[in-house]
Amino acid sequence: MRELSAEARLHLYARSLSRRTGTGFHAAALYGAFALIAAVLFGTLSVHPF
Repeated sequence: MRELSAEARLHLYARSLSRRTGTGFHAAALYGAFALIAAVLFGTLSVHPF
């Protein structure tokens, strides 16, 4: 197996880092959207129950 250059290793590290950051951001956005929907539903039900 051939040795990777420093530039190639840095590029691979940056790609893996950005991939993890993007996944974390998407998960946080998804959980935030669910929390917002739950808060609105809970707020409307507590003011006008059924």
